[in-house]
Amino acid sequence: MIQQTTIDFLKKLKKNNNRDWFEKNKALYKAAQSDMETLTNTLISAIRGFDKRVESTLDAKKCMFRIYRDTRFSKDKTPYKINMGASINPGGRMSPVPGYYLHIEPGGCFLAGGIYMPQGPEIAKIRQEIDYNLPEFKKILGHKDFKKYFGELDPFDKLKTVPKGYPKDHPALSYLQYRSFIMVHNFKEDAATSKNFVKQATAVYKAMLPLNRFLQRAID
Repeated sequence: MIQQTTIDFLKKLKKNNNRDWFEKNKALYKAAQSDMETLTNTLISAIRGFDKRVESTLDAKKCMFRIYRDTRFSKDKTPYKINMGASINPGGRMSPVPGYYLHIEPGGCFLAGGIYMPQGPEIAKIRQEIDYNLPEFKKILGHKDFKKYFGELDPFDKLKTVPKGYPKDHPALSYLQYRSFIMVHNFKEDAATSKNFVKQATAVYKAMLPLNRFLQRAID
């Protein structure tokens, strides 16, 4: 579970997203960071229980994202993110392989998994795997646990055109148009502060495993 004090810190940060306030309240940030680190380590251990790709050496520090925003090329100059996130991937947060994600934000908490914006060669491999194994892919997306927690793949990064090399009447076209293969489970912040949160999150992450395995096989 995450502590209510962490949620409260993020709410205050949203209202006071400036360096003066942050420096004066650095202790609140450090406590929230430590809380997130504890939760992330707990989830790493839980995920390792069913996904052996996650190394025994992986820890929260390799998975958590910095709260400081890179504003150099952004019109939004607020210096801090108003969320805390961790990408529990084999190899850590920057590893470009299928994995698991935790996002804590008041009013916008979610768990996610899959592979986010892979490079061209990896996208080609995934599309080929879907092309060759469409019944298996559809079975994964149609499983009751996948439907229960995610409904469908997140379409945020989907092509409107036909991918190069495939006919417009391809039976898997709607899947081949994806450029990211992400599953998302939204939850309310009070669920994150519940004592049952780790158990519930583990069940959601475990439901991601079949698709992650399919994607990993594709890019290997």
